[in-house]
Amino acid sequence: MELYYKLNSGKNPKYLYYTKSFIRYAMPKFLFRMQRKRLLKSIRKRQDYAYIQERAAYYNKLDKSTPLPPDAPVLAGHRFRQRTGNSVYFFDTYEYTRYFPDTNRWEHLPGDITEVPPYPSIVKSRPIAGDNSNSVLLNLDKVRHFIFLKDHIPFTEKMDKVIFRGKVGGKDKRVRFMNLFLHHPLCDVGDVSKDAPTEWKRPKKTLREHLKYKFIMALEGNDVASNLKWVMSSNSIAVMPRPEYETWFMEGTLIPNVHYIEIKADYSDLEERVNYYITHPEEAQQIINNAHAYIKPFLDKKREKLISLLVLDRYFSLTRDR
Repeated sequence: MELYYKLNSGKNPKYLYYTKSFIRYAMPKFLFRMQRKRLLKSIRKRQDYAYIQERAAYYNKLDKSTPLPPDAPVLAGHRFRQRTGNSVYFFDTYEYTRYFPDTNRWEHLPGDITEVPPYPSIVKSRPIAGDNSNSVLLNLDKVRHFIFLKDHIPFTEKMDKVIFRGKVGGKDKRVRFMNLFLHHPLCDVGDVSKDAPTEWKRPKKTLREHLKYKFIMALEGNDVASNLKWVMSSNSIAVMPRPEYETWFMEGTLIPNVHYIEIKADYSDLEERVNYYITHPEEAQQIINNAHAYIKPFLDKKREKLISLLVLDRYFSLTRDR
C-alpha cells in the first residue's frame, strides 16, 4: 500500500495535526490503558516480532534498572498548557503516554537535544557517538520532521546541480557551507532567515521546487537535518557529511554512499563526489532505490505505534523505583 503524502507543498498541514491531536486529548485515558496490555501482547504473534524488538531496543538502550530522581514528574502532570512553545512535543508524547498509569514518573526533554542527559529521558534527538543510553527516542515533532513525498521526476531529468535552502543563523556547519559555495556554479544555495546577510539571502523554495535538482544538501543545524526524510523519499539524492545526531529515523544506521552521498566534514570533496554521480547515473539510481527501501518501514503506522508503546513500556519498567 502506498502511504506517501501527496500534497502540493509537500508539507504536513498543521491544522490537521492539531485537529487530530485535540480530539485525541479529549478522549478518556482509561480507554487506552485498557488496550495497552493487549497491544503489547499482540506483538509476540506478529511475523515482524524480531524487527519490532530490534527497533525498540535501538531507541531505548537501557539495559538495567535506573531509577529516576524522586522529584521526577508523574504522568498525571503531563497536561496541555497553551503558550508553552512546545505543543507539538506535548501532543506527540501524549499520543503514547496516555496508555500508561498517571503514577508513572518520567523525564522528558523537548526541543533539539544534542547532549545525553544525566537521567533516562524521553527525547527527540541524541548524539550518535558514545554512550547515549539515557537518551530514549520517541518520534517527536513529527509534523515537521516526518515528511515523505512522491516524486514523479526521474533522476536523469533533473538539473545537474546541488540545492540548499535553509535557515543558517549561527549554525557552524551551515555557515561554513555558505561561505564555500555561495557563488559556486554547481550549487544553488541560499539563506532564508529573515535576518540573513544580504549577500546570502535567497527566496524560499517549496519542497516540490527542490525536486528539480538531482542533489539536495542535508545539513545538520541545531541537531539533525530536518529535510533528510523527504529527500530520501524523492528521486533526488541527499548529500551530507556523516551525521552526528539521530532521531526516530535512526540516522546512525544510514550507510554512506548506499543511502546518501557522503562528503567530508569540511566539504572539500563536494564537487568531486557530485560530478561522479552525474556521470554515473546508474549508481546514483541505486542510492535512490536504497533510500526508498530504507523509508518504507516507517510508513507502517500501526507498527510504528507498537514500537513506540514498547519503547515506553521498557522505559517505565526500568526507571521505576523498586
